[in-house]
Amino acid sequence: MRIALIHALKHSVAPIEAAFAALWPEARLANLLDDSLSADLARDGALTEAMTERFLTLARYAVRAGADGILFTCSAFGPCIEACARELAPIPVLKPNEAMIEEVLATAGASATVGLMASFAPPLASMPPEFTLAAPHLRLVPCLAAAALAALDRGDPEGHDREAAAAAATIGECDVIALAQFSLARAAPMIAAATGKPVLTTPDSAVRKLRRLLGA
Repeated sequence: MRIALIHALKHSVAPIEAAFAALWPEARLANLLDDSLSADLARDGALTEAMTERFLTLARYAVRAGADGILFTCSAFGPCIEACARELAPIPVLKPNEAMIEEVLATAGASATVGLMASFAPPLASMPPEFTLAAPHLRLVPCLAAAALAALDRGDPEGHDREAAAAAATIGECDVIALAQFSLARAAPMIAAATGKPVLTTPDSAVRKLRRLLGA
């Protein structure tokens, strides 16, 4: 099986490749990166039709290159990814967070309190409606760890993990912590140690769902 991985942040590549290595090493991966997508969203402050068309262009290319499934790895672009899924069905096209949301509900229940962590602000606006659609009575406690992403950007992954754990410790009482970005996944063990809570990551959840959908 060939899986196309489409990234808007360069920091997403390593965590999803690690998840595949651990959970589905037989999959053949094809990475497509356009890190101007995240920069343009931060500049514009909203998703546009032009942004959706850019996503469709990337997804169409992935299919022409032989992809059996597509996984987008940046959580801030849900509507763009949904447009790709509609056009390319029945090829599986996954948003980065949909599988994790399903695992949150399976782990903590539909009325749980969920600490939702991001180091890039847009997912904290785009993801809550997806949680609410899946479970209207779920309570979300958002947590922005901006200093963690800044640490990654300056080449300090250990600092990233420390900043993420420090931010997680401020969340307070919750049943489970959901990491909204692939780039946060590397900090999961430190976050779990700092909070004593179950921690779910988008890469592991996504790989498990893709493998199940493709019957591999």
